[in-house]
Amino acid sequence: MSELNKIIRKRRSVYPLQYIDKPISREILEELLLNANHAPTHKLTEPWRFKVFTGKAKSRLGEFLAQKYQEITPDADPSKIKKILAKPDQAGAVLAIILHRDPAERVPEWEEIAAVACAVQNIWIALEQYGLGGYWSSPALCKFMGEHIAMEENETCIGLFYMGYCEPSERVATKKPIKEKVEWIEE
Repeated sequence: MSELNKIIRKRRSVYPLQYIDKPISREILEELLLNANHAPTHKLTEPWRFKVFTGKAKSRLGEFLAQKYQEITPDADPSKIKKILAKPDQAGAVLAIILHRDPAERVPEWEEIAAVACAVQNIWIALEQYGLGGYWSSPALCKFMGEHIAMEENETCIGLFYMGYCEPSERVATKKPIKEKVEWIEE
């Protein structure tokens, strides 16, 4: 099996609690973002944008998310607030995943969302070579990110991507056989 096939098949979610307390260098983050920039995109709309949180900005992100959660959740569970507050600091870096909708709307929105997902997948697959793991979270709080970071009118935060150094793992996600999901139409 080719090395690329092995890497794709080993891709997994690694959560912030599993990260080792170690920052990710800007050089590695730039390489990961360069990989994202090579995702497929219809009509070259390139709808992916990323806001990169490192250092103290991660703490401010956690504070914002925890505060916003308290505002919108009348009976907020204190343990959930604590978890939301801590999660960004557990990561080596956090990316706000932004959909930058083509102002001319030349392609359907779902195609641009798919392109952004492909960009994130490029990052996710590339993490392995650096000993990093990642996790795409799509909390309801994403819709409020424009209150914390500058975003254009045609932009929407569609998730947060947490990443960090982690111990190597041979764990592979159990998938149902592909033959259960494919129908061959040959004649």
